[in-house]
Amino acid sequence: CPRAMFSFLSPVPILPLSQLFTYNPNRQKHTHCIARHCTMFKQKRRKQTERWGGRGEERGSEERERVRLSDCSRMMAASLSKHESDPESCHGKPWQREVCCSLRLTTCVCCCLSGHNPCAQQCRPVGGRVQCSCGRGFSLRADGYSCEDVNECLVQSHTCGLGFDCLNTEGSFRCTARTQCSTGFGQDAQGNCIGEEGAQSPPQTCPVALCCRWKTRPHSQRQYILTPSIIVNIPLISPLFISPCSPGFTCLNTVGSYTCQRKMLICSRGYHASPDGASCIDVDECQNNLHRCGDGQLCNNLPGSYRCDCQPGYQYDSYRRTCVDVNECWRYPGRLCAQTCDNTPGSYQCSCTTGFLLASDGKNCEDVNECLANPCGQECANMYGSYQCYCKQGYHLREDGHTCEDIDECAQSVGHLCTYKCVNVPGSYQCACPEHGYSMAPNGRSCRDIDECAIGAHNCSLEQTCYNIQGGHRCLDLSCPPNYRKAADTRCERTGCPNHLDCQTTPLRITYYYLSFQSNILVPAQIFRIGPSPAYTGDNVIVTITRGNDENYFSTRKLTAYTGAVYLQRQAPSPQDFLIEVEMKLWRQGTFTTFQARIYVFITGNPL
Repeated sequence: CPRAMFSFLSPVPILPLSQLFTYNPNRQKHTHCIARHCTMFKQKRRKQTERWGGRGEERGSEERERVRLSDCSRMMAASLSKHESDPESCHGKPWQREVCCSLRLTTCVCCCLSGHNPCAQQCRPVGGRVQCSCGRGFSLRADGYSCEDVNECLVQSHTCGLGFDCLNTEGSFRCTARTQCSTGFGQDAQGNCIGEEGAQSPPQTCPVALCCRWKTRPHSQRQYILTPSIIVNIPLISPLFISPCSPGFTCLNTVGSYTCQRKMLICSRGYHASPDGASCIDVDECQNNLHRCGDGQLCNNLPGSYRCDCQPGYQYDSYRRTCVDVNECWRYPGRLCAQTCDNTPGSYQCSCTTGFLLASDGKNCEDVNECLANPCGQECANMYGSYQCYCKQGYHLREDGHTCEDIDECAQSVGHLCTYKCVNVPGSYQCACPEHGYSMAPNGRSCRDIDECAIGAHNCSLEQTCYNIQGGHRCLDLSCPPNYRKAADTRCERTGCPNHLDCQTTPLRITYYYLSFQSNILVPAQIFRIGPSPAYTGDNVIVTITRGNDENYFSTRKLTAYTGAVYLQRQAPSPQDFLIEVEMKLWRQGTFTTFQARIYVFITGNPL
């Protein structure tokens, strides 16, 4: 037992070994093995102590060693009890395997599992115990773990056939061939069957494919040797032997020899004697050209005769006494060919219609995939026995049924495909926008204005204001005239007036506005409204256009006492920019106050 396994145990009274094994009566007979093993552990400890410093430096007295011996016995007994119920717990503990296997405990499963086999050949755990077994050709002895060889030849369990001898080997057997000789004959050193002096006949039986030969030896000794040759030098003719004469001859015995006499045969019509004269054989009239079959007929030899037959595909016409062709297509209509049957001399031939190909069996028809030859201009669809050409989207099939022509969607469309311009392309169309100021919308059909002011694509100076219009932009000058200050980006306030008259005639405030309309706007159209804010009771306004209406495109109207409006009264024939000054005079509490609105009006084209 390794020292480290028991260094932690405290001294306990020594118990008799019989008390350590009371949990399993079947194991009490092995208590002396445990005691012997632990005694070996004690002696090993003493040797280690002497190696470390002599007997005077032992760590403890005999009493301590005795206590450790008791601990060792108790631990081994407890371990054996544990592993009997839990075989897997003994893995990785070599001291337990050593104890178990040294005791040869058949109840200790860990011996078998740990690779320390207590059996002579094979072991396996069965129900918490070890079961020994032997391999093929061996049997288990009475001790339960040893094996002994099985003599298959003795117990007649071998598989040797007739003519073979069984020879037992360790765990198996071997079959050896056996040479057989007749009664009264022995074997020489080469395995030949030898007849002793005075033998009167050769062996009664010979092996297959061998014949018996009589051989004369010196001193008039006779022997029979098995040899693959015919019988020669036979001093005694026996009915058991083959006749020495050739077939067709009769063997006649003479004194000291024999003669061969030819047999006389009389064969019937259609037969003749064989070359050796032994039998009558058939005359082949067909091969020897002795028949009377006509042209186109086949001669078939029969035993003693022959028969004239017509070739396949022909039948015999008894009236004309000749073979005539059989029209298989008429005789078996619809049964020989899948589509078309054509009769030929002596046979027939199947054919297929257009779009099909004759199959390898010569009877059925297989569809031909004409599309593999690309007969169509664009797309081809194979059909059973034919094919169909069709075109891709944006094309239509021409009258020839093979080529495709582009469809002009822009010209044939009923509605508007594009908001600005439709451009036909092969197989489809594309929408286009004006070259400047517009971009294509995500739907691919509409055009949307590019806000050059927002994306910084304008050319306005720092003093100017960029204003986006349909398809472009304008740079506006929103500066204030003299005697005005800029109160906001689009508003100028009067700084002062020299007299009361100027205060009533000059605008108190100038405000800039910019409007954009398409040229196809419906007229008259109200484009601007003006009035005081807030308005009071008694307010009254006068609205007039003081500048920029030279061509009279605009007019003013009074909607209420304190509200006026500017109208576009006729359409501009082309895109045009206007700057009109609209003046509103407000009468409030007996005093006129003037306000001015400078309105930029941009009339753009209608490209969309």
